[in-house]
Amino acid sequence: MKTVDFRDAIGRAFGNYVVVRELGRGAMGAVFVGYQKSLKRQVAIKLLPKAIATSKLARQQFRDEAETVAVLDHPNIITIFDTGEDDDYFYQVIQLVDGQDLAQLLERLRRHPVPHRRLLPLKHVFRLVTEVLQGLEYAHDAGVIHQDLKPANVLVENRAGRPLIADFGIAKTLQIESLTSGMVVGTPTYLSPEQAAARDTDHRTDLYAVGVILFELLAGELPVRSEDARETVTRKLRDPESFFLRPPQQCSKRITAAMEKIILKATAVTSGARFQNAEEFNAALSAAAGQQR
Repeated sequence: MKTVDFRDAIGRAFGNYVVVRELGRGAMGAVFVGYQKSLKRQVAIKLLPKAIATSKLARQQFRDEAETVAVLDHPNIITIFDTGEDDDYFYQVIQLVDGQDLAQLLERLRRHPVPHRRLLPLKHVFRLVTEVLQGLEYAHDAGVIHQDLKPANVLVENRAGRPLIADFGIAKTLQIESLTSGMVVGTPTYLSPEQAAARDTDHRTDLYAVGVILFELLAGELPVRSEDARETVTRKLRDPESFFLRPPQQCSKRITAAMEKIILKATAVTSGARFQNAEEFNAALSAAAGQQR
């Protein structure tokens, strides 16, 4: 991935929107606080440099996917207000969420001075995952696959605790870009084996990622090796059964036999052995959660 200097983005105008300050960045660009001049409100502006997505196919995919994602209207999917491009960037204008992403929440919990408070309460785990699955069900029914679902792409509102899935669309653009150069796209820990093999994916790759996230939320940390991204991708390609070092029930007393079965089914090596849709996953989770309440 090319290194991009985003300093020139501050103060830049994209139509009716002005970039104010950076919020954060990742492998797929950066997110900024922006200002919408017409409605006099703050928004978030996500920028994907064209220096990263260089092929014509990737650029067209971004445009097509952005148009599709922009019409998604679900309480657990971030709202996209506008999308477009200039000479240097593709951009998406999205709602600004008063909250933090799930990765930040997990990291903050891990540092809590009181050991028994380092885990998210079960009722919150079940609600978060249930609502993420509801958002995915809606998106999948509309033919939209996320491709890079991970805690950092799930925003959690401070006030209501509602999860909102972010970063739809951009991941597919980079997958196409990288396939042309023989690379793999995605965050290795949450990457499905078919993604590791750089094969075409469907909605079940998102369900794999949710299974990993569920495991992490319940156990606090995942039982995986300390290895670099390339080693993890290679492991998921050549020996995916060895990714988790221990079965779920050995990682936390909170993980019942029923919950372990759900995690293992969601993270099955082959997509055919997983839950076949988000609704099926949610039904199983609801039944298992009911037994733990």
